[in-house]
Amino acid sequence: MHVMVATDGKVDVEKAAAIAARLASDGGRVTVLTVVEVPRQMLDDMRSAAASTAEETARELDPEYRRSQADDQPPTRWVGDDAVVARYVKRCVADRTGDLVAELKATGVDPVVVGEEGENAARSVLEAAKRLEVDILCIGTHGLGRFEGLLGSLSTKVARLAPCSVVLIR
Repeated sequence: MHVMVATDGKVDVEKAAAIAARLASDGGRVTVLTVVEVPRQMLDDMRSAAASTAEETARELDPEYRRSQADDQPPTRWVGDDAVVARYVKRCVADRTGDLVAELKATGVDPVVVGEEGENAARSVLEAAKRLEVDILCIGTHGLGRFEGLLGSLSTKVARLAPCSVVLIR
């Protein structure tokens, strides 16, 4: 059985690990997933506002820019943008999953950690559950959602639309 625990770092680590370990017993596997929402539209707006300054300084100073831009063309991304976002996502993944992974390992489960950048956490969790062929998805009922209650929580959306069974962790 393949169990996926989706977390934004706010799930009860002890409960989630105990439930996932129990569900994955007898040779099952556990994947820990977190989705880091990066406001790409905001980054695009910032790029536009700083475009002329960024182009001028990038050509002179940024080795990443020089390596990534062929034929001295204007930048297609803000200077170092993808590298900065990748570092941010990596740090968020480690921060959000570290305690849960440690607790799972303490129960004898060696989980696979998957961290993704996405603009819509619910959609990303649902796509990952389908892509990874998950049998059971565990998700907390209280997370970092900004509009919980007003627009519906992530766990509610995921529970309604998941391609597999869902366990809600309080």
